[in-house]
This record gives sequence, structure tokens and C-alpha cells, in this order.
Amino acid sequence: MKTFQEFDLPKSLQKALDELGFVHATPIQEKSHAVILSGRDMMGIAQTGTGKTFAYLLPILKQWKFQNNESPRVVILVPTRELVVQVAEEVEKLTKYMSVRTLGIYGGVNINTQRKALAE
Repeated sequence: MKTFQEFDLPKSLQKALDELGFVHATPIQEKSHAVILSGRDMMGIAQTGTGKTFAYLLPILKQWKFQNNESPRVVILVPTRELVVQVAEEVEKLTKYMSVRTLGIYGGVNINTQRKALAE
């Protein structure tokens, strides 16, 4: 099982992982990392709690290009409100030491609040 140190992640991302207590990648994280970095499509299937969210977030954040551009750099679509909240929380944890702004947008709440947050 690979360690996250072997993924050659940016120091800011590695520091966040260290603080979260993550040392070893799960099988889905290890198998998907190189595929996602290569730009190829992939479908991964794994049990709940195996780190699927980090499996795609880590390569995305590793390739992050910081620019003074106000348009979204990454859009992640998920099927439920609960997953929107989960993914946004995981991004916040991983980007603690990065200049990344995260916003989860979903239905069933006041659109004006979300619109205002998006405009900021």
C-alpha cells in the first residue's frame, strides 16, 4: 500500500493530509491516482468509507493551476445534496493551506443566498 508521500503532492496538500492523520492510500486512491493524472476517464467502484472522494480530489488538487481568474477552475457534479455537502467539506479539509475557494450549490434552499456566495 502506497503512502501519500509517494504521490509527490504539493507541500500544502501533504501538510493537510498529515494533519488529518492520513498516511497510506486506500486501494481506490492508489489505483485511480495515475489514471486521473493522465487525463483518462475512469470509473471506480468501492465500498462506503474507502476514500473515493479523496481518490479524485487529490489528483485534481495536485494539478491545480492558480490564476487570477474569477471563473471556476473545477466543477464537481454529484447526485445528492448530502454528497454536495460531503465533497465541499472534504475539499475544505484538503485545501486548508491552499488558496482555494469552495462552494457547494444544491437545490431546496434559498437560491439568492447561493447566488450571493457565488458572486463573492
